[in-house]
Amino acid sequence: MEKMFKIFVYEEGEPPLFHYGSCKDIYSMEGLFMSLMEQDTRYRTWDPNEAHVYFLPFSVVMILEHLFDPIIRDKAVMERTVVDYVGIISNKYPFWNRSIGVDHFMLSCHDWGPRATWYVKELYYNSIRVLCNANTSEYFNPKKDASFPEINLVTGEITNLTAHLPPSNRSILAFFAGNLYHGKIRALVFKHWKGKDNDIQIYEKLPVGVSYSEMMKKSRFCLCPSGHEVASPRIVEAIYAECVPVIISQNYVLPFSDVLRWESFSIQVAVSEIANLKNILMGISEERYDRMVENVKKVQKHFLVNDPPKRYDVFNMIIHSVWLRRLNVRIYS
Repeated sequence: MEKMFKIFVYEEGEPPLFHYGSCKDIYSMEGLFMSLMEQDTRYRTWDPNEAHVYFLPFSVVMILEHLFDPIIRDKAVMERTVVDYVGIISNKYPFWNRSIGVDHFMLSCHDWGPRATWYVKELYYNSIRVLCNANTSEYFNPKKDASFPEINLVTGEITNLTAHLPPSNRSILAFFAGNLYHGKIRALVFKHWKGKDNDIQIYEKLPVGVSYSEMMKKSRFCLCPSGHEVASPRIVEAIYAECVPVIISQNYVLPFSDVLRWESFSIQVAVSEIANLKNILMGISEERYDRMVENVKKVQKHFLVNDPPKRYDVFNMIIHSVWLRRLNVRIYS
């Protein structure tokens, strides 16, 4: 891949809706990938005829931020923007029509990322959709679509994100802090465990003076329940803190699951087993737990953001996911 894969980024479109995105907050990966792809010299080609895939550089986050009126709530602004853009590049270049979009990809970390593809059937059914919200019940297709992680870069800083605290110093069995009113799964976690057991510490708001990051570093397991959508930034936060992620979700295709063995560094708990959570975690032997922590440390590099990118980091993992989905597609002129 590193030697031959080439990506053409369509130059059409003006910032802030195109070629730009926020590089901090919960949607940071959308803007960061856009920025890194624009600067890239390894994979990016300026000659569309030598490209293997074509990137559609629209930002769902920016479209909604600049065009969507929260009072009128007219979602047609997204439809018009995406439909018009595909119309422009398909009329100017032969590549979209040649493959009916199969060798094109878009990327979004917004909850409405999948919705942005509804309006062009080839984009929805044929193109590679790289999404944080990788929900199979909403027609995410892992054979052609790729899941990538939601990373909440609160300040936009990408340095000193990881922590090192030995398992022996982790006195809390499991920890979660977050909004109760954010989906049915979280409500169940609160119902069964908030204030019920000192070993499983659940907070809607942390007490004054208590640090979220420090709580993760003191915990053996970090609970990562889905909110309104399947993806959760807590998965990557747990990995950064070397806290074994406990993923509680439904229909979620985990990021980079083509190559990462999630069962080796995380626990997946069915929604129906939330009431049995403590027994599940207590049933994990020390030997298995130690192996999982070591594996969390090993996979950290795949979730780190670097500028410029480094081998095996999150940028390269996203590129690799696109590469895998392009490998078995033959395009005829």
